[in-house]
Amino acid sequence: MELRQLEYFVAVAEERNFTRAAERVRISQSGVSAQIRQLEREVGAELFDRSARVVTLTVAGKAALGHARAALAGAAAFGRAVGEVTGLVRGRLTVGMVVGCTVTPLFDALAAFHRAHPGVEISLFEAGSDRLVEEVRAGTADLALAGSAGTTPEGLEALTVVREGLVAAVPYGHPLAERPSVTLRDLTAHPIVCMPPGTGLRTVFDRACAARDLTPVVALQASAADAVADLAARGLAVAVLSDSMAAWHRDRLAALTIEDAEVPALLALVWRDTHNPAVRELLAYGRRAFAGVDPSQDGD
Repeated sequence: MELRQLEYFVAVAEERNFTRAAERVRISQSGVSAQIRQLEREVGAELFDRSARVVTLTVAGKAALGHARAALAGAAAFGRAVGEVTGLVRGRLTVGMVVGCTVTPLFDALAAFHRAHPGVEISLFEAGSDRLVEEVRAGTADLALAGSAGTTPEGLEALTVVREGLVAAVPYGHPLAERPSVTLRDLTAHPIVCMPPGTGLRTVFDRACAARDLTPVVALQASAADAVADLAARGLAVAVLSDSMAAWHRDRLAALTIEDAEVPALLALVWRDTHNPAVRELLAYGRRAFAGVDPSQDGD
């Protein structure tokens, strides 16, 4: 019995499909099937019921799954313990970031970390902030750059890197353009373009409107701030953005403070724990990068 066989067994059990499991462990489907068959011969029992389209665990498979996960976790902990003693960081990190992310310090931190620890495989994915937080809570992501409204996600460690208010952005010929600020009620008279539900900025906007019993018409949605700004610049709707997002488009959009949207939008690095030395090390690089310090230099 080999650890890789247990890894394939857990992958098939969780994906409930040999093809998806093969993609996850990055070998061919026939390779996964062959290793599972060999494992079944070694233990003397079938672990999967393959009679339907969806692969399910047999009674023996259900009994074995927890032990297989524990064995894999123990092997990973063994490697981390040795790595900490020898000063080497190895393994795999799954990092999430908000869709349309242009926050370059995150990329600086990842690049510096990769140069220092090439033995760590980094997997990077994009998602909405709500999903990112769920992934970190579930342990399927080690670290994420996610948005939130007012406070960082409960139950997670966090490093806030951006805290700012919302603005309304309109082209300079718009009726609101000459005003220094607007209220949320002012905005409800116009169609809105903003980010989709599940993003931190949208959560701030929706909660602020709900607190005042306002129902804005969100006519357009886009995941990237540049796309929101482009749609507003063409006169299609009033954009709701953070102050720093709007600042990139001051040549064509007037940014108006929203007086009664007091709760700030936050952007934060979030993580569940730092038992994994690779997570601790990446966080150190992240802190330096977001502090404006070259993350490749020594020191926190």
